[in-house]
Formats: sequence, C-alpha cells, structure tokens
Amino acid sequence: MAELHDLTPTRGSRRNQKRVGRGPGSGRGKTATRGQKGQKSRSGASVHPRFEGGQMPLIRRIPKRGFKNFNRVEFQVVNVRDLESLEGDVSPEALKAAGLIASLRKPVKVLGQGEFTKTLAVSAHAFSASARQKIQAAGGSVSVIGEESTDDR
Repeated sequence: MAELHDLTPTRGSRRNQKRVGRGPGSGRGKTATRGQKGQKSRSGASVHPRFEGGQMPLIRRIPKRGFKNFNRVEFQVVNVRDLESLEGDVSPEALKAAGLIASLRKPVKVLGQGEFTKTLAVSAHAFSASARQKIQAAGGSVSVIGEESTDDR
C-alpha cells in the first residue's frame, strides 16, 4: 500500500520554480527580473495594496457617514402566526425546540403579524403592542422575561 511519503505528483502536472539571480548565463541574473532600483526591487520590501504613491488615499478622500451602535439589542423575531403551531406554555426554550429561533443567547421579541386564536401563556423578552393585544384578545397571557412587575399591560 502506498504511504504518504511515497506520493508524487503526476508527470507534467507541476512546473519547475523560476530560479532567478543565478548569473548572466541563466537569462535572469543581475537584477533578477526586478527591474532597476526602487522600493519593489529591494529585498524584504513590499507596498501595501492601499498605498497610492503618496496621493491622498481613497479611504481618506471619501466622507465618513453614520455610525454603528455597539450597544443595540438585536432581537430574534417571532410572529404570532408562528405561535399557532405550538402547544402549552410558550417560552424561548419552547421556541428553540420548535425551530422558530436559532439561539437562547439572544433575546426574543414577539411581533403581531398574522392571526392568533389559541389561548397560550407566552413569555418573551419583548412584545409589540399588536402582538400583546392579539394574545390577550385570544384569552392568553403575556409575561416579559427580565421585568420585575407581573402586571399585563
């Protein structure tokens, strides 16, 4: 059986490396295909791709607009029409088990899109006004996770 150290590439599939700087007879001696002088002819020198030869770089010429709020809370959204398929009390754990949310680490917000007829006790981190109204109109209850008071608004 062939071992890893016995493997070789198929003949003709690999070219020999271009050997530069090996004297005048090689055709690639003296400057070794680097041209005459300058930054790119020196060993160890490289110009980063954004460098524009001292011209004001594009990234600095373009105006900066807006910002990204790193304190924003990114909710996982579930609509009330999706809750129709669930049985029993609805919590983030039940939503995860049903495949309606991806993670238990991010907070869950229930939105009011669609019809809702079941009587369920729904607990989530946030509710839209229409979702809260539809759940309560169907005879269900709403509880906000992480909120101290137990009153239904």
